[in-house]
Amino acid sequence: MTDAKTISYEDILAAAKELEGELERTPMRKSRTLSEITGAEIWIKFENLQFTAAFKERGALNKLKSLTEAEKKAGVVAMSAGNHAQGVAYHAARLGIPATIVMPKSTPFVKVEHTRNYGARVILHGEMLTESDAYARELEAKEGLTFIHPYDDAKVVAGQGTIALEMLEDQPDLEYLVVPVGGGGLIGGMTVAAKHINPDIHIVGVEPSMYPSLTAEMRNEEAQVGGATIAEGIAVKKVGEIGAAICREMMDEVLLVEEEHLERAITLLATVEKTVAEGAGAAGLAALLAYPQKFSGRRVGLVVCGGNIDTRLLASVLTRSLVREKRLASIRMVGGDNPGLLADVSRIIGEGGANIIEVAHNRIALDVPAKGAEFDILIETRDAQHTQDIVDALSRAGFPPRSQD
Repeated sequence: MTDAKTISYEDILAAAKELEGELERTPMRKSRTLSEITGAEIWIKFENLQFTAAFKERGALNKLKSLTEAEKKAGVVAMSAGNHAQGVAYHAARLGIPATIVMPKSTPFVKVEHTRNYGARVILHGEMLTESDAYARELEAKEGLTFIHPYDDAKVVAGQGTIALEMLEDQPDLEYLVVPVGGGGLIGGMTVAAKHINPDIHIVGVEPSMYPSLTAEMRNEEAQVGGATIAEGIAVKKVGEIGAAICREMMDEVLLVEEEHLERAITLLATVEKTVAEGAGAAGLAALLAYPQKFSGRRVGLVVCGGNIDTRLLASVLTRSLVREKRLASIRMVGGDNPGLLADVSRIIGEGGANIIEVAHNRIALDVPAKGAEFDILIETRDAQHTQDIVDALSRAGFPPRSQD
């Protein structure tokens, strides 16, 4: 097991000096609206505003700059589900270092395409990061490349720790840092930096419930992982040795969040903060939504660590949020298949101030009279109460919606 002391506060200060002027000093702002929603005082570090839209640039660049001239000439190889890949590819190109990236076949298209656009050779191999990792190691040995690990590397972890330096410089009186956890590089580096500056600060890790790798590590158990989480950037089978060692010694708590909370966090960041976050990037806010009592009244720092979400997936998440809020509702009713019925229904819906999105007919349902038809009408309303008002108006007019169970 790697000793936590292999990453020191001095290493993180050195990384900060190495990175100065070569990437974004991302803003950190207080969110008044999210603070009202959660009951905590929320400060957000917008790492999704890095050039590659993720914090991974920090560790990748710190590692790349530490290579010897011979290593730079030979090239590097990395395995990643996307953000580390882009960080390595972008900064390797800047430094004139050939880069090969091995990515799981399930990696979102947007991350694959961006990595290629930065000039890297991209190889899609395996279903999980472990398979991609094994193949990248084969290429390392076969082609004489230097392997750039996404989280279990001292230089990488030190680079990620510079985020905490900036957060506590901007807002020294933060009481909690809530940090997404995949392989543990981000929380490892941030914990070392934050605890050195303020030993009393609480460090809370956040994992998707489908991938409780650090949770299992803290309990000395084998992690039971699997499933299609929206937070694929932190869907890691086993946390790295460096991060695990640091967390055992210094982290305060790790929390699990469900997919619903991740989706809601993505939606709130888009609608309230007008910023795009991927599932992993929204995990910190998801924890506050899932466990509001833990953070009520506290001054909390969150890291929106990445914004590389597939546009189709983002559209789906935002649409699903409308369904949860009952601003999109499907009304099913049975009526005679005669002229004018839909006109009457449409008039009632329109007079009620709702909008019809689509209408579907079903004339062959066996529980509907032969001379009748079943209608599914998708409507858009202001909120759940408005939807209920429309349903009540239809019922009074003789068009009671039927259960869709």
